[in-house]
Amino acid sequence: MTIRVWDYLPEYHDERADILAAVARVFESGQLILGPGVAGFEAEFAAYHGLRHCAGVDNGTNAIKLALQALGVGPGDEVITVANTAAPTVVAIDGAGAKPVFVDVREDDFLMDTGQIADAIGPRTRALLPVHLYGQCVDMAPLRRLATRHGLSIIEDCAQAHGARHHDQLAGTMGDAAGFSFYPTKVLGAYGDGGAVITGDEGVDQNVRRLRYYGMEDRYYVERTPGHNSRLDEVQAEILRGKLRRLDTYIARRQAVARRYTEALGDLAAPGGLVLPAVAPGNEHVYYVYVVRHPRRDEIIERLRAYDIALNISYPWPVHTMTGFTHLGYAKGSLPVTERLAEEVFSLPMYPMLSLDRQDAVIRALREVLSGF
Repeated sequence: MTIRVWDYLPEYHDERADILAAVARVFESGQLILGPGVAGFEAEFAAYHGLRHCAGVDNGTNAIKLALQALGVGPGDEVITVANTAAPTVVAIDGAGAKPVFVDVREDDFLMDTGQIADAIGPRTRALLPVHLYGQCVDMAPLRRLATRHGLSIIEDCAQAHGARHHDQLAGTMGDAAGFSFYPTKVLGAYGDGGAVITGDEGVDQNVRRLRYYGMEDRYYVERTPGHNSRLDEVQAEILRGKLRRLDTYIARRQAVARRYTEALGDLAAPGGLVLPAVAPGNEHVYYVYVVRHPRRDEIIERLRAYDIALNISYPWPVHTMTGFTHLGYAKGSLPVTERLAEEVFSLPMYPMLSLDRQDAVIRALREVLSGF
């Protein structure tokens, strides 16, 4: 059987009774849209983060877009972010009508190079959008200082960082608002699409709630535009309530897999060879993905197919090089670290229910492949 980067079936088999019970509660509740499941999850997810406000939405992309709009970001504005991310981060900025402005990332941990932000701020800059990538947080202190100095909003992209901490602060609690995705692969994943915006600002929360429901305050009466149909599904919310109670366990299991990889592969790490994940100072990494680097990445992936191991690349194309964003005017070579990483990074299998036998199979196969170089 193929060993894949992610597989939900072991988790489903383990939690099947709870999942089906959650579905039954929704179907028997008499309310299928924005019912007690969504309200309960919102309260519990906000409490997990020590915040008062959470608004469930339909996916992580719209979580970022609605957060931007709720903070007043729109056409003519610029938002500083990175191109070393999944495309939805930038699609959300574009969807809000704003222009993405990119800075490069750091070579060692792949996170936003906050030292480049000051030079990227211009008269139209309205917000900073750090991406907490692969399971660990961007250094937020310099962003906060710049945001205060220039009157900017900070929207954290937490799609890959549920439960991650930076100097003991949870991802999503260090900006003005944060967008989360509950896509099935995530550290906290639903069984379909889902997302949420958390914030400490009641006004931002109210704006997101209007925006997700056509711009309405009450049924049939639109208070503001643009409005969207972006509500978190009641079934997914009820499933997520059960999974939220296991979130810290999921994280501990991911960290255990990561430790095993690091211990078993550490002797192979060398300049010009395999590079293992680096944890930035002050961070607690939750390992949404376990990303390594090698200059012969494509050859390694191809050889591992013979071992029935299918790996993933996060991400093979920097956003600024995609044809859909050529209008932004970034030439090849404009973000050299981002572009170099895209040619070398790949992800090893990582999920909470990944068995020891499968971990060992991945380790043995990778060691054998690398021994031939």
